[in-house]
Amino acid sequence: MASEQVKIFTDASFQSDVLNSDQPVLVDFWAEWCMPCKMLTPTIDALATDFAGKAKVGKFDIDSNRQVPTQYGIQAIPTIILFKGGQPVKKWVGITKKDELAAALKDAAGAKA
Repeated sequence: MASEQVKIFTDASFQSDVLNSDQPVLVDFWAEWCMPCKMLTPTIDALATDFAGKAKVGKFDIDSNRQVPTQYGIQAIPTIILFKGGQPVKKWVGITKKDELAAALKDAAGAKA
């Protein structure tokens, strides 16, 4: 089960929760059947806890919501996109190390390492 800090993003909430956010937003595009996505869950949970109040961290189920993944050209999962000011600023495809994601989030949030 995902940490309570992890947000759930949908096609309907994407504009308000991600694009209009005043904080950086890390979006994990995933699906229930995707084993690498499940392997990434503890990393996403940890980042959501570590960056609570500084950035939003959440998951986007591509099977239940197809509009946004199509809009951002998601062709493989897991794909993680970091948004800042409503714009994608960094993208990772596949399993990504927590340190790499945390460094990008710190940079986007303007936090000291």
